[in-house]
Amino acid sequence: MDEDRILSVSELNEYLKRVFESMPRLENIYIRGELSNYKVYPSGHHYFTMKDETGALRCVMFRSSAVRLRFRPKDGMRVIAFGRVAVYPRDGVYQLYVSSLTPDGAGDLQMAFEQLKEKLLREGLFDLDHKKPIPPFPMRIGVVTSPAGAAVHDIIRVLRKRWPVAKVLLLPVRVQGAEAAGEISDAIRYADRYNAADVLIVGRGGGSMEDLWCFNDERVARAIYDCRIPVISAVGHEPDVTIADFAADLRAATPSNAAELVSPDIAELSAQLEELAVRVAGAVEKRLELARRTLDSYAKRGVLRDPRNYIDECRLALDARGGRISDLASLALSRERRRYAELAGRLDAMSPLKVLGRGYAIALKEDGAVVKSAADVEDGDRLRLRLKSDEIECEVRRPAPSEQRRK
Repeated sequence: MDEDRILSVSELNEYLKRVFESMPRLENIYIRGELSNYKVYPSGHHYFTMKDETGALRCVMFRSSAVRLRFRPKDGMRVIAFGRVAVYPRDGVYQLYVSSLTPDGAGDLQMAFEQLKEKLLREGLFDLDHKKPIPPFPMRIGVVTSPAGAAVHDIIRVLRKRWPVAKVLLLPVRVQGAEAAGEISDAIRYADRYNAADVLIVGRGGGSMEDLWCFNDERVARAIYDCRIPVISAVGHEPDVTIADFAADLRAATPSNAAELVSPDIAELSAQLEELAVRVAGAVEKRLELARRTLDSYAKRGVLRDPRNYIDECRLALDARGGRISDLASLALSRERRRYAELAGRLDAMSPLKVLGRGYAIALKEDGAVVKSAADVEDGDRLRLRLKSDEIECEVRRPAPSEQRRK
């Protein structure tokens, strides 16, 4: 056996690694498949498997590439991965080193939008019960947008026309790019912390989904939800929908529409006030006319011409009431007399003296107790017999036993 043809395991793996790296077809390749065993390690690297009906491919996405993901990959999701195929010399296996990952059938931005929307919806950030009413007459209106964009000019133009009495506070931020979401959320929290406005307008002009992406950031949504000041979202045009629209207390179709929603029309209010002033003046005139008529009717009364007439009328009324009171008192007294006579008769019928009048007597002991039976007295006791009109005294003598037997 030729020793020169014998390779170690490491030598073979290194050789295959160079072979794979020399094949341009494997350098920049797209792979479609279904995610499986997706894991994120503390190092920030992502390890997973892509599979189809008959095969599987090991994949790794290093942290430097994974931080650019705009959606959250999970098992069972169909994706398209871009990267290079190479051999890992230590294990002697080939795998796909993924540079980017896109949902199959939908863009990564749309997938990220739907995932964040579902997450915040479950947490209650879009609940209608949390929505705050927009003040009808705000005197301080905060605007969180770019100072150089068309949106701020449209908002100020509409506010100057409709509600020029309000003070407009511009909180300048970037509305596009990697730093935009942080600046927008910080501006909202600043306005909330210092109570800088009665209402906030947060938004920008139209653009692509990528241009508006900072308003789909979780930090912006949570800042809007936590803000105690009512927030109006005014992002892009009417077809554009962002996460900020769901979290805001009110959504406007455009920045100009937001300015209309937050401000009353001063010309319309002036017309309403003029109409109200006319109605109030008419009502006051009617009240005055009614008061004049009432005064005239009072002036024609005799009491105002001669106060003694009023005193005479009061005397007559007093006499009439006195007569009624006297009649009522007599009637009540008569009724009570009849009742008294009835009760007295009933009481007399129940009196023991009535019984004495028919020839009966009541035996009383010396202490006044009534004798009810022979057992209540003893031989020799002194008794008082109460008759109808007087009393007699007597002594108890019991008969001899022989006399009791003869009886």
